Amino acid sequence: MKTFPALKYKKFPPIQLPVRAWPNQVLEHSPIWCSVDLRDGNQALIHPLGVEEKLGFFRLLVDMGFKEIEIGFPSASETEYTFVRRLIEEGHIPDDVTVQVLVQSREHLIRRTFTALQGVKRAIVHLYNSTSELQRRVVFQKSHKEIIDIAVEGAKFIKEFAPTLEGGEVIYQYSPESFTGTELDFAVDICSAVCEVWQPTEKKKTIINLPATVEMSTPNIYADQIEWFCRNFPYRKQSIISIHTHNDRGTGVAAAELALMAGGERVEGTLFGNGERTGNVDLVTIALNLFSQGIDPALDFSNLIEISHMVARYNQIPIGLRHPYVGELVFTAFSGSHQDAIRKGLAAMRSNGSSLWEVPYLPIDPTDVGRHYEPLVRINSQSGKGGIAFVLEDQFGYKLPPKLQIDFSRVIQKICDADGRELGPEEIKHIFEVEYCRPAPFALKGHTTSYDLTTQNTCISASVICKGEPHMVEGTGSGPLSALVHGIGQQFGYHIAIHDYHEHAIGEGLDALAVAYVQGSIDGSPPTWGVGIHHSTEVATLQAVLNALNRSIEERKKNGRR
Repeated sequence: MKTFPALKYKKFPPIQLPVRAWPNQVLEHSPIWCSVDLRDGNQALIHPLGVEEKLGFFRLLVDMGFKEIEIGFPSASETEYTFVRRLIEEGHIPDDVTVQVLVQSREHLIRRTFTALQGVKRAIVHLYNSTSELQRRVVFQKSHKEIIDIAVEGAKFIKEFAPTLEGGEVIYQYSPESFTGTELDFAVDICSAVCEVWQPTEKKKTIINLPATVEMSTPNIYADQIEWFCRNFPYRKQSIISIHTHNDRGTGVAAAELALMAGGERVEGTLFGNGERTGNVDLVTIALNLFSQGIDPALDFSNLIEISHMVARYNQIPIGLRHPYVGELVFTAFSGSHQDAIRKGLAAMRSNGSSLWEVPYLPIDPTDVGRHYEPLVRINSQSGKGGIAFVLEDQFGYKLPPKLQIDFSRVIQKICDADGRELGPEEIKHIFEVEYCRPAPFALKGHTTSYDLTTQNTCISASVICKGEPHMVEGTGSGPLSALVHGIGQQFGYHIAIHDYHEHAIGEGLDALAVAYVQGSIDGSPPTWGVGIHHSTEVATLQAVLNALNRSIEERKKNGRR
């Protein structure tokens, strides 16, 4: 086996944080959400959005309830500039929504940005420059002071141009880009220098965004960085601490959640995690993680499937089948034990009338995000009796007795193993009815019953077709079922023993159907199941007896017996 050159990489150093507090914190409410789909997400697309596409995406974000939306980088291209102007001039920005624009620390770019914002009611102007040790040393070859000077100069220009937005409110935001690769004391120094220019107050706070531009460590270390910064930043009370994680290590969601516990108040990210490299943090996942803990995410995901389709269309990036909460298969169980647990969990909730969601393997109720119960359980060769029974009950109303569940699961698994494929609900129903509602050799054409008060027996006179020929069957018993069994034995010599019997209704009122399940055996042969379905419970029961007999005869033929 080839050895990986692991020694070329160095460990990320731990943060010296005495008595860290964040591990004991519990999230109690949702953060401030800021979607950066139209900027950070857009710049990572193979085919960036045009103005019309950005407008449609913006409307989607507004409809979902986002109150802060980063709409672009208006100094970067004509498309970006035109989009900002169109939002403002055509009145697309609701009064309760604040738009955000990004700008580098250069005078001409800041000037262009404020020109684009003319007429806006309220905007966040997001200033950034790179501060990481690696980029200072390799890319910019600048000292601490020179990097701080870049940030301070940009902060001054923004403060100078802010009054040009007549009647418009400007909220300042600063990001030390690649915060995770920046020495913490230097991050505090540069953010403090920017705040000295902007002079935030507790009533008019500055947003300090601390991005994991590249995810470089385990999530707990990012949380340590955030807590350390919050402890040592002199403008903490005058600032909103914003989190912006990326997903290079695949733990962007975890890093953001722990960072919120460590003092973060605001999260920037994208829907379903689009962004450079492995993407930004997925706002949908974080928000629904909070939702699963009983916290209102303050965003509307009631039609998550449609949202996902729109985002996939805009970004031209498909969303994975296993993507949390929205993937086609995330609420689906193929495993037999999982299927059985889901079926029993849903049944328990229905029977006890609880409003508290407690269903094994399902962290949230799929209907809360516009999903349905139909695809929860899907059947293949790995499925068990519980899952198969769930499909028949949930979608068609059949409540199979436990022994019949076992019997029918063998039928389904044999088909799945032979075909190597998944079976859909309608196909499972068809197989069930063909298997257990056998119409030959015996079929019931009609019957009458009477009750003898003297003997306390039921008498039956049934018109039965056997191998295509009509016969009248007469019998007596404690009820119609035993009377028919007696008559069949008398006339045809089949001595039937009944082992199990169940019945229930499907539907209500005049359209209700009765379903009867009968397990019987002939002359000591292995028992077989038959199912009868009719508007009359009595007819359904008699059909079930004959269908069980038909299956038993068929099994005896397979084994070389009469």
